[in-house]
Amino acid sequence: MELLVMINACKIASATRITAVIPCFPYARQDKKDKSRAPITAKLVANMLSVAGTDHIITMDLHASQIQGFFEIPVDNLYAEPAVMKWIKENISDWKNACIVSPDAGGAKRVTSIADQLNVEFALIHKERKKANEVQSMVLVGDVREKPAILVDDMADTCGTLCTAAEKLFEAGAAKVYAILTHGVFSGPALSRIENASIEAVVVTNTIPQDEKMKICSKIQCIDVSRIIAEAIRRAHNGESMSDLYANVPL
Repeated sequence: MELLVMINACKIASATRITAVIPCFPYARQDKKDKSRAPITAKLVANMLSVAGTDHIITMDLHASQIQGFFEIPVDNLYAEPAVMKWIKENISDWKNACIVSPDAGGAKRVTSIADQLNVEFALIHKERKKANEVQSMVLVGDVREKPAILVDDMADTCGTLCTAAEKLFEAGAAKVYAILTHGVFSGPALSRIENASIEAVVVTNTIPQDEKMKICSKIQCIDVSRIIAEAIRRAHNGESMSDLYANVPL
């Protein structure tokens, strides 16, 4: 609401152009009707931003790329992928032998993209949910035996799926398990679950501020994406191409 009020205030004060920078898009997981009579809240947020007077949106790692189609205005969906690959190369000594793992079928595209660029293997965990935030069963597709397993996802909320997936990887013989996420919501029992899990490190970007959570949980590490977003703002303001930002981390 504060963002909408600010946008509208700028609009009625005759701003030439308004760009909303939203690193973590709200209600991004509510992007479709998973059952009859459910709301598509991401579309509602898109409408509210447009009606308030936004001319351009800059965001990062949308839960589903089709959210960009909810807008009639330009949307730049930045990727944390280049920063994630940089972190893997700098912090995991045995990364050439690693296996990139998606904790659900929805993230398979993201994981295969990273695995292809790093030239390593990938695996997939198929899960069945009983209801929201509660996982019934998990099946690992792929071989992680005696390899560092790197779980990659776009968002972690209560971390139930993440910790169960990590246990599944250890059962399958993984040497170490790392988790890399773009948006770390960490609500409810998330921090205690991470602390008690056998995960080496949970790496998140600072699209959501993580300073307080890093003090509570020693396993959380942060990738700073402020350079990517700052460069996107500069390019949007000057009318320059964004294409280079999708594949490289600005120096």
